[in-house]
Amino acid sequence: MSRARVARRIAAGAAYGGGGIGLIGAATVGVVLAEVQLAKRTVGGGHADPPRSDGRYGRAYGEDPGHPDCSDCSEPVRFAMLGDSTAAGQGVHRAGQTPGALLAAGLAAVAERPVDLRNVALPGAQSDDLDRQVTLVLSDPAWVPDVCVIMIGANDVTHRMPPTRSVRHLSAAVRRLRTAGAEVVVGTCPDLGTVENVYQPLRWLARRVSRQLAAAQTIGVVEQGGRTVSLGDLLGPEFAANPRELFGPDNYHPSAEGYATAAMAVLPTLCAALGLWPEEERPDISRREGFLPVARAAAQAAAEGGTEVTPAMPAGPRGPWALLKRRRRRRIHHTPDPSPLPR
Repeated sequence: MSRARVARRIAAGAAYGGGGIGLIGAATVGVVLAEVQLAKRTVGGGHADPPRSDGRYGRAYGEDPGHPDCSDCSEPVRFAMLGDSTAAGQGVHRAGQTPGALLAAGLAAVAERPVDLRNVALPGAQSDDLDRQVTLVLSDPAWVPDVCVIMIGANDVTHRMPPTRSVRHLSAAVRRLRTAGAEVVVGTCPDLGTVENVYQPLRWLARRVSRQLAAAQTIGVVEQGGRTVSLGDLLGPEFAANPRELFGPDNYHPSAEGYATAAMAVLPTLCAALGLWPEEERPDISRREGFLPVARAAAQAAAEGGTEVTPAMPAGPRGPWALLKRRRRRRIHHTPDPSPLPR
């Protein structure tokens, strides 16, 4: 069965109830994921809490009321980060090295406006924690986010959460945020086969399960009006070539350079969601972009890290359609620690 069909079946199960685990039988998955947990316990011991990255980035833009072409520069963009340890930035020591800080600084530079970041991501979180996180983000009526980034999925795989349940929780979170008026970008399940101490045949099986979930996540998110960026094996070549640089001290979470690589992939889609990225929204055939049924777009994105999928035409003979994009990335530099948000 193709990855597109499996992803569609999981997404349908999430929406309507039921649905199987997919390509690999439950017994096999149980053995595989038990080994992933063992690998996770043996790759290192760094479990310090991630640095807090909440704060205002690009403050200088708000201090220049005479800035040309920007009559509302002092009004900050409200940006929320949700998800698991990757979204929180576990594995680095400075707030400016976390993906939330890197994305907030990049967004401020592109928008030429300050950005207020609130990060409610929780290390160890699975998709069923997103309901709590969304409630935190929306708890202040005076601070409704303009845009949110969610990074989730790895713990769903390693803790054997049924993929239909995982996608159901993620879809509900995206729906709540979109209803509140926020744009949503989801970094889908990363490829657990890139973890240094995961060996064959476990590496191949972990990759297959991870990509299966990532494709199903994409369908669920796009159908709720969000955008996705495939993290997939985005860091795979870098990890393989230089694992000591791109893995953090625990050899499991990314290092500062690893987070910067992931943030570079997400930033164009984050900015495009707010109409700020200087690229045409039409597909670029030279980069193999185009309109596809959402399940096919999801399957292709899951196989290629850094690929964006965004809603397009609402429906066709084969269901909703999506735009597959491969946006050009820009280098993100580490930023100073932010000023704290007023409480």
